[in-house]
Amino acid sequence: MEENMMLATVEDTVEYHLFLIPDESKDPEKRREILEKYIERIMTQFAPMLAPYIWQNQPFNLKYKPGKGGVPAHMYGMTKFGDNIEDEWFIVYLIKQITKEFPELVARIEDNDGEFLLIEAADFLPKWLDPDNSANRVFFHHGELCIIPVPRKSETVSWLPATPPTIPQALTIISAHPEKVLVSESIRAAVSRRIRGYPEKIQASLHRAHCFLPAGVAVVLKQRPRLVAAAVQAFYLRDPVDLRACRVFKTFLPETQIMTSVTFTKCLYAQLAQQRFVPDRRSGYGLPPPSHPQYRAHELGMKLAHGFEILCSKCSPHFLNTKKSLVTTSPLWASFLESLKKNDYFKGLIEGSAQYQERLEMAKNYFQLSVNRPESSLAMSPGEEILTILQTVPFDTEELKKEEADLPPEDDDQWLELSPDQLDQLLQEAAGTKESQPISKKEEEQSYDLTQVTDSMKAFISKVSTHKGAELPRDPCEAPITFDTDSFLNYFDKILGPKTQDSDSDDLDEEDFEYLDSDDDMDLETQEPGEEASLKGTLDSLKSYMAQMDQELAHTSIGKSFMTRKQVNKEPSSQTNSNNSDEEDSGARDSVMAPVDVDLNLVSNILESYSSQAGLAGPASNLLQSMGVQLPDNSDHRAASKPVKG
Repeated sequence: MEENMMLATVEDTVEYHLFLIPDESKDPEKRREILEKYIERIMTQFAPMLAPYIWQNQPFNLKYKPGKGGVPAHMYGMTKFGDNIEDEWFIVYLIKQITKEFPELVARIEDNDGEFLLIEAADFLPKWLDPDNSANRVFFHHGELCIIPVPRKSETVSWLPATPPTIPQALTIISAHPEKVLVSESIRAAVSRRIRGYPEKIQASLHRAHCFLPAGVAVVLKQRPRLVAAAVQAFYLRDPVDLRACRVFKTFLPETQIMTSVTFTKCLYAQLAQQRFVPDRRSGYGLPPPSHPQYRAHELGMKLAHGFEILCSKCSPHFLNTKKSLVTTSPLWASFLESLKKNDYFKGLIEGSAQYQERLEMAKNYFQLSVNRPESSLAMSPGEEILTILQTVPFDTEELKKEEADLPPEDDDQWLELSPDQLDQLLQEAAGTKESQPISKKEEEQSYDLTQVTDSMKAFISKVSTHKGAELPRDPCEAPITFDTDSFLNYFDKILGPKTQDSDSDDLDEEDFEYLDSDDDMDLETQEPGEEASLKGTLDSLKSYMAQMDQELAHTSIGKSFMTRKQVNKEPSSQTNSNNSDEEDSGARDSVMAPVDVDLNLVSNILESYSSQAGLAGPASNLLQSMGVQLPDNSDHRAASKPVKG
């Protein structure tokens, strides 16, 4: 019966802290009162954006957190965003906007990976910044990203601590020197690219679909649209114990099914639509043939019904007799509702109208989840909310069926099946590569310059690698411009110093021995006489060894595996058979003497490796793409075996 059982995994979470500067209040109770007023102001001001938002797991929320361990009292929130990474970046946008609207606030944000904003902008970070010294350095202030720098070894800055700052130190630095801690334009652009388009992007992340649902589920979703997330998660992470409750439905009977419109996030819709599931025959939920025009609506409705039934099955049968928190009984509700009216949350709607009541229900739901947040022992579970709505909201199934004729059109779900070109475009946008006008494959092949491969590879090889890994060459227009005058002058002192040493290696190219340079800046000009003689002897020994190796290889066929310039330029054979033997002898002698074309062999081997990947990920494409080189698709698979000319 079960074809795709999913197991729960560790959920990703994001934490955010908002500090008040200057925080001059010494009385803890007074400080708490001030911060709680800020929480109410923030949550009220951003309610129009947050109230209708459908979160994957948990909503954005703020609460007072007392001072502890040198960290002053502040506003704190934590959200489990699970599989929907867009929830995390929406919170980044919110934090940025909060610090913009409230300039006296400084915020920091991190997730399971730590300083994920630095990870996003990793290609543009200063070299001194690494995970070991990044603690308490990354903040939002005035709506801008800030990084507290470290003083250079050669200088001392009074307002910069030599060690990672404490939170109070960081707040003082940001308050006193806001212009000196702003990040570079490239870092700002990398982060802004991920939150570009909000708040309009919220609507673009939604997907509306028709679902054949039990009438009770339709009523619940009309009252609490966000509960679709809990139902999808319950179905998506189901286990055999959950499915026992779905053998015979007790709450959402299949006989009451109606067609209705449901709003998902794209992440939730993909999770629900992409799972294959066959219901238990005893459940009463059947599916029409796949060719049926409403097959998808029936399938989605069946899966959602299972999710809601699983949620209700987890409730205690006596939960209605227990004391649960109600929104309207909270002492904060009246003031919160008044603040919403002052901020024009209801958009001039007539009190008591259907649209007014809809926004009021969203406000109550938002208040309960994000503002009031009762103790866990008194908070309602999703299943308890569902059962409460079913018992308190009257509905008529026949009346709901009449609404089927006026359903809004559903959205196209072609985005679930991206073409390879669309996927490449999304990956390039996510990587921050430059957008360009689309060109045809023919134009791409004609305009592609293979020297990019050799130039990029040479730049990669010339980089110095350390225990932290090899450095990939940057795009010159993206690399930050820095100039260290001391290093510049020291470099030229070594080159133009008083001591000169003439090299007697006339037959060796200087580039052939670049690899002899070490990280200790060892050079001939600064060596003692004895060391110079030792180094010269090493070079002579190496040349002798190389010459001996060339002589041994000359009697083997290994030279034929490399391409030379003469082989490439050689015209196709159109000679008579009588001249073939002479040409073979002379060609063999010439191949020994002809120098190997390194660039041509590099390109040929790279292209052969790229072609053998057959369009899949592999070492050649991964290395080239990481250096910003995009090879065109191989339209002729036979070309992989042919020599590459150029």
